Amino acid sequence: MASPSETPTTVTVRFFAAARERTRVGSHVVTLPGPVTVQQVLDEVVRVYPTLLELLPKVRLAVDQEFAKPGDAVPNLAEVAIIPPVAGGQPLFAVVDRPLSLQEVVEAVHHEGHGGLVTFTGAVRNHSKGKAVTRLEYEAYVPMAEKKLKEIADEARAQWAGCDVAIVHRVGTLKPGELAVVIAVSTPHRKEAFRACEFVIDRLKEDVPIWKKEFAEDGEVWVGLGP
Repeated sequence: MASPSETPTTVTVRFFAAARERTRVGSHVVTLPGPVTVQQVLDEVVRVYPTLLELLPKVRLAVDQEFAKPGDAVPNLAEVAIIPPVAGGQPLFAVVDRPLSLQEVVEAVHHEGHGGLVTFTGAVRNHSKGKAVTRLEYEAYVPMAEKKLKEIADEARAQWAGCDVAIVHRVGTLKPGELAVVIAVSTPHRKEAFRACEFVIDRLKEDVPIWKKEFAEDGEVWVGLGP
């Protein structure tokens, strides 16, 4: 029987954007002996794809969709992502079925020319109208929803010059405390950032085809269609 130090760890490494261009592949499977760290996986990947070496100081690392540090342990069959920097001002309007990251939208709008950056996170509450909520189920007409998110950002930019907006909304089953939407807005000055962020939140609730069903102690209801 193999000892823990001899048991192999197999990891799928995923490459995006500039990292994908340098490796010319979307993913690579790494198998190493014993428990491994993110750094050890990275070292093996660079051995296979040396063109990544000069990019490494600029990338972030993630293990199973959570940002990680080089010394963090990597479990067997995990997914490690090499994530190049997200350029400030790049559009990010997405509807996804995974846990949300506020940092993702912050990085999409942050750059040195903007002095104000405001964020909003919308989380599932554990109560509604005096009743305990056990979960929410979000459904979306995804292509149209993402199109509308972009249109809302365009409206904000038309009102506040130089405004950058990023919005990611989650669908699927969410429990109390989990994030349903994350928004980041940056502008040259702070007052405009606050106003633009509030505008984006309000418009999202008006026009974006995303629906939620609320499950409470006494039954379920589509929000907006209930009594």
